[in-house]
Amino acid sequence: MVKGDVQSLRAEGLTDKDILGLCECVAYYAYVNRIADGLGVQLEADSGP
Repeated sequence: MVKGDVQSLRAEGLTDKDILGLCECVAYYAYVNRIADGLGVQLEADSGP
């Protein structure tokens, strides 16, 4: 993420608090995926509807 990305998000109406929350969610998702990969977690089969 670079300064231009933040400016684009602000131009769409997001506040700095919104942008922070978005960054935190994305970072947490990436973190959890890396931990799962590192531990060898296997996905469950898709049960579908």
